[in-house]
Amino acid sequence: MEFKQLKNILEAALLASTMPMSIARLSALFDEEENIANGDIGKALEALHEECEGRGVELVEVASGYRYQVRQDVYSWVAKMWAERPSRYSRALLETLALIAYRQPITRGEIEAVRGVAVSSSIIKTLEEREWIRVVGHRDVPGRPGLYGTTRDFLDYFNLKSLDQLPSLAEIRDMEDFDPQLDLDGDKDEDRAATAHAALPDQADEEAQERAEANAAPDETDGAADTEHDDTADTAADASADADAVQAGDHHPEPQATADEAQAHADDDDTVSADEDTEENRA
Repeated sequence: MEFKQLKNILEAALLASTMPMSIARLSALFDEEENIANGDIGKALEALHEECEGRGVELVEVASGYRYQVRQDVYSWVAKMWAERPSRYSRALLETLALIAYRQPITRGEIEAVRGVAVSSSIIKTLEEREWIRVVGHRDVPGRPGLYGTTRDFLDYFNLKSLDQLPSLAEIRDMEDFDPQLDLDGDKDEDRAATAHAALPDQADEEAQERAEANAAPDETDGAADTEHDDTADTAADASADADAVQAGDHHPEPQATADEAQAHADDDDTVSADEDTEENRA
């Protein structure tokens, strides 16, 4: 078989497969009489890798085998083809996964001892459902707790061929911005707190000034209320004085009413005098 045809077959197989393909699986594509050795397949894969230079896809080797994938510098455009959002994981899940990856095999109790908090069962369940971790054994202690370790799917997801390709802890400490979404260093929170603290004095001054202006401004409503209150008080005082006078017997009728009554009495006296004169004349 010609080398070019071998490359075409391998390229088509890798593009058609939904999973990475190892050299053993690629070798199974050919019959024995075709006499295709693993070394020939390796050379063809190396040639395909070199041909991807400068293109939007690349041929990479992960733990499960070889696969074509989109390059990182064009991924943001290609990702728009899918409606679902990329998964976002909590800090607790990532810390648990990192401890398993760097200190495997490790028990759940040992993870809790390092993190200082209990490991949620949902975190372990999520990692197992994604097939990133599995129980690789049991600790020979009372209770025989399970020992967790990572899987090939974990390596495939993070584009790793083996655990040796994990960044060293020293490299992680040297990273200035390990993960901006997690905000592990807390610098942003500190900056926001400092800004809010600096703004407090100005806000207090503004509130004090508003209160001073409110106290200094004349309140017409209060003045009108005071005047109305004084008039009401005077009226109430006069009514109270009249009531006291009536109760004490000192209340006098109005002058006009007294003059009318006197005139009425005078008319009555004149009438009586006239009647007496008439009776005397008759007698």
